[in-house]
Amino acid sequence: MLMVQAVGCSLVTMVLLVYCYVGTIPIAIPLAYFLCGNALIGFCVALSESRINDRFEDHYLTLFQIGGHVALQFAFLLAAPQIGYAFLNVIFLIFGFAALRMTSWQAAIAWTLTSTGLVPIFLLNGVPIGMPFVTPLERFAALLCYVIMIGQCAFVGLYGSSLRKMLHNRNFELREAYKRIEELAELDDLTGSFNRRCIMRMLDDTITLAKRSKTPCSIALIDLDWFKRINDVYGHPTGDEVLRTFAISVFANIRNIDRFGRYGGEEFLLVLPDTPGEAAARIVERLRGIIGELDWSAFSPDLRVTISAGIATLRPDETTDSFLARTDSALYTAKARGRDRIASA
Repeated sequence: MLMVQAVGCSLVTMVLLVYCYVGTIPIAIPLAYFLCGNALIGFCVALSESRINDRFEDHYLTLFQIGGHVALQFAFLLAAPQIGYAFLNVIFLIFGFAALRMTSWQAAIAWTLTSTGLVPIFLLNGVPIGMPFVTPLERFAALLCYVIMIGQCAFVGLYGSSLRKMLHNRNFELREAYKRIEELAELDDLTGSFNRRCIMRMLDDTITLAKRSKTPCSIALIDLDWFKRINDVYGHPTGDEVLRTFAISVFANIRNIDRFGRYGGEEFLLVLPDTPGEAAARIVERLRGIIGELDWSAFSPDLRVTISAGIATLRPDETTDSFLARTDSALYTAKARGRDRIASA
């Protein structure tokens, strides 16, 4: 923005030089305008680079910049009233740029102070504010002035459009980030499966839907056999990789409607909506075979991993707690029978 202001100051100076060439104004006016305008912009650059502006709530120093540039136009309007229209045009442009940054109270203050400054210029000053339009060069200077102002106004519009697009993109990024945060809040850090809080909520929702639609619903509690021994013999890093590989394998072999989460430690809960007991048993038995046949030698040459599972199908008017209790009892039965097997409640 400061760079654009410097370019704008240089373009207005070019118009003033045309009037100087015609003889409408002395050479001191364009030189002083260029030096004063760039000195003000340079001061703003120095504040920005030194980070002094960051101490203020409005780190753009919007009111300061508006006040400085408007005061500059007023000063040169009084110094060269014969071409006063050129400086009045710049005031409109200043407010166009400022509108991109101003708050409502800043706009009210800037409007009040600028209007107050215009009162003596229009009502108390007897010198007419001119727009020379006699010679061809004066007409050319007027044309040049308006072409430059229109171009800068168009730039303000494009800049505002880019800000809106940037804001839209930022909102999209924030929505994606929020979505990702929600996903991370529902996932187990190690395995990428749903955490206990999330899988229990999904179980409650599935039970409610099953009762409402009078469709079957089954669940399975799956436990990795002798997992403590794996941690003790092969180390916790290997145990973590086993859990991760197990979860990935299950995810790759369940339906889209199924829900799978870490229930605790090496126990996992598989929710099977719209699934009667026999079909649930076939699904879990297939998973048991897949896990048992995996090549675990990448972690250790003699490593073998198996699972045990307890399965239960929802009864009418059964609560979540009793449903889980029956499944846990079935899992205990599978372990008592020697592990690497499934049992139904």
